[in-house]
Amino acid sequence: MELPRLDPGLPYLADVAPSVLAAMGVAGFEPRIEIAHDVAGACVLLIDGLGAQLLDDHAADAPVLAALARRTLQVGFPSTTAAGLAAVGTGCRSGEHGMVGMAFRLPDVGVINALRWRPQPWGADLRERAVPESVQPRPTVFERARAGGVTVSVVSAAQFDGSGLTRAVLRGGRFIGVHALGDLAATVSAAVAGGGFCYGYHADLDLVGHLHGPGSPAWRMQLRQVDTLVESIVERLPAGGLLAVVADHGMVRIDEAAAIDLDASSPLQDGVAAVAGEVRARHVYVRDGALGDVLAGWRAVLGDRAWVCTGDEAIEAGWFGERVDDAVRPRIGDVVVAARGASGVLRRTAEPIESAMVGQHGSVTEAEQRIPLLLAQR
Repeated sequence: MELPRLDPGLPYLADVAPSVLAAMGVAGFEPRIEIAHDVAGACVLLIDGLGAQLLDDHAADAPVLAALARRTLQVGFPSTTAAGLAAVGTGCRSGEHGMVGMAFRLPDVGVINALRWRPQPWGADLRERAVPESVQPRPTVFERARAGGVTVSVVSAAQFDGSGLTRAVLRGGRFIGVHALGDLAATVSAAVAGGGFCYGYHADLDLVGHLHGPGSPAWRMQLRQVDTLVESIVERLPAGGLLAVVADHGMVRIDEAAAIDLDASSPLQDGVAAVAGEVRARHVYVRDGALGDVLAGWRAVLGDRAWVCTGDEAIEAGWFGERVDDAVRPRIGDVVVAARGASGVLRRTAEPIESAMVGQHGSVTEAEQRIPLLLAQR
């Protein structure tokens, strides 16, 4: 099976924060994406789920976003929030930062949900057994920027303060918890006006997409709210201020007829020790000696619904980046599955909430991979 490869001509989400900091003249950062220099204060604002294709299709609902200077980026594999936030926070791709899925297997711990920092699908908090700073030990861009003398702020929902994922990939800046769109806009604006570097995060577009589907009336209404959020920040940019709007992935609408329920398929369970990832990007960990049978079984059941390959083949295809650290390799499945079209691998018994979602993401398709980089500068 010939595997798709990511576009070598497109920059990655991981390139954004280092490039913004380089434009601010912070020592130790080199521009990977061309951004005008002489930036006095900046914010990288991540809108969860704002894929480039979705913005193109619904530009009329987001006139402010559509009018900003734009480049197209790609996010890398998997195209999911844990990996995307880690890419922004570390400046690295998943083979180095190690957030290789919404859920992945950690040696001596088991399958961990990186968003909740608990066992997948449920269980007790793992921050003591899986210390976030050890699971992701690389210095973050925020730690490096602060060491370079920059005031760094992380502006996100108050509920994420001190979470496992925040500690793993967003540590180093002052965390400022917010509660609503106006709160987020005002806090980001103040951080930029103060000459600092700010990372801001808004989750609701992704949430509405999961619940109602990307492009649905509810999703379009939420996109209009995001457009107003960005307009509010742009209007208050000071001289020398920069706002860089990005996303962590796009999204597709799942076709129930094309989806497979793993929990109801015995052939997909034979020889399998554990399953992680998410609906459109699965890691399959096999029992000793079962790799060939599991690979053949998953390929037979899924057919053209997905690319099914060994973890080594996915690494060789560059899905996880140019380098995969030794500590990260065991987190990648023995078999890796990336959905095609509108399909997905559900787990209706083990993961009933995730499996009921209309919108999904995680795979290597352009709809999920490509995101906008939107720039506003004074």
